[in-house]
Amino acid sequence: MTDRDRLSRLLRAGYPCVSIVTQEESYALEVVRDVAFEMGSNTTGSGMWLWSVVGGVRDGLIEDAPMVRSTEHPAAALYHLSQFQSGSLCVMLDLVPHLGDPRTLRLLRDVIAWFGQIGGHLILIDGGGEMPESIASHATRFELSLPDEEELERIIRDTLRRRNRERAIDVEINRSQLQTIVRNLRGLTRRQAERIIVECVAEDRRFDADDVNTVLAGKRRALQGTGLLEFMETPVSLDEVGGLRRLKHWLAHRQQAVTDEGAAFGLSAPRGLLLLGVQGAGKSLCAKAIATAWQRPLLRMDVGALYDRYVGESERRLREAFRQAEAMAPIVLWIDEIEKAFASAASRNIDGGLSQRMFGALLTWMQERAAPVFLVATANDIEALPPELLRKGRFDEIFFVDLPAAATRKQIFQIHLRKREREPAKVDLGTLVELSDGFSGAEIEQAIVAALHEAFAAKSDLTTDLIARALRDSPPLSVTMAEKVAELRAWAKNRCVPAD
Repeated sequence: MTDRDRLSRLLRAGYPCVSIVTQEESYALEVVRDVAFEMGSNTTGSGMWLWSVVGGVRDGLIEDAPMVRSTEHPAAALYHLSQFQSGSLCVMLDLVPHLGDPRTLRLLRDVIAWFGQIGGHLILIDGGGEMPESIASHATRFELSLPDEEELERIIRDTLRRRNRERAIDVEINRSQLQTIVRNLRGLTRRQAERIIVECVAEDRRFDADDVNTVLAGKRRALQGTGLLEFMETPVSLDEVGGLRRLKHWLAHRQQAVTDEGAAFGLSAPRGLLLLGVQGAGKSLCAKAIATAWQRPLLRMDVGALYDRYVGESERRLREAFRQAEAMAPIVLWIDEIEKAFASAASRNIDGGLSQRMFGALLTWMQERAAPVFLVATANDIEALPPELLRKGRFDEIFFVDLPAAATRKQIFQIHLRKREREPAKVDLGTLVELSDGFSGAEIEQAIVAALHEAFAAKSDLTTDLIARALRDSPPLSVTMAEKVAELRAWAKNRCVPAD
């Protein structure tokens, strides 16, 4: 169903108050106007009334309609609406910031109650803010959808036509290239998509396949602005991750399932995996490598940005993040240190049940999502994970990433030395592998970095002795937190699949 169909259905069901929280006010008004035309005019003389603090109450279907006298103040506008004697469709813009005034709040409650009796409808369109509980309990939340590929293509064409009328634009793009740009715009709002297309042609007055990079850069900025999903660079390949033989084998086999041939064979697309293990063992690197191997964008969910002091806002942000992720599919969605996000899910006493509600929303989405969003969750603290998350079926598989064995440590040394343009054969890998027993991949990398700093300061080249000294001077986590690492390994035994 389109947004117009859903809103029309909601109003015909008799809901007296609908709340739309959006940054796309113009699109929201367009949807409401279309529904108003469909529903037809009524005895008040207009199919839609519109109020704003600068324009007062006026006919919402007539451009530059005169204002009803002395209705700029929200209380005055609500009093005017309360005089209607039959059903009306009324829209109020940015009313929520004014609800700190007791008189305005009281009048709003009265209007909602009155509209419920006469069959009227009040639509509140706001860009954000805290809605008082007395209103939120009566207002039905309506979320606008993000544009699909068909609408995005129409936005591209309309934007280019408008810009071409101002000054000629050279368009050289085939159907396949256009579809690539459209796919990369998925998950953005209409305004964001239009703004990026304008940016593509602003300087060179050309629209061609090279604009894919401009689209990706614009999308990255747009996502970073939301604070919910972060577009991650993924130049990492699985060859740059040492060890993890079983995990790599699993990924290589599951990758075939996401192809058309796999679907025709009867394979269902993999849904996600959970990576547990010691800090620095390469879990985060694996998330990036999966996205590269499967040629999918990687989006990282910033769980900290989801939590808000306003009642209901955190849950709304989580739903918005999931909705945006599905709109961008196929993607890899990475939730790093998932235990920190839902650590209080087992108790209502810590945060009033917020973490529990958020955790419930996560489980529901994991179970019911249909879009090809592959979820990669990483965790370090087993005890903080709610047991429901570990139940079979939540993830396709749960892998345990342990500290690297000797052969894997050798690979890690080789990877990081080559990354810094050093030949592994010029150092004694056998000695370094022996000294690094109990070190994670991240700790080995830091030892090489520290040795490079020492070599640069001494105006010498990197040597085995410098790396060995860095290893001896910095005890690994397996020593400083030996008990915790031992508990983690004991818990994972017979519960998880070893990643290596």
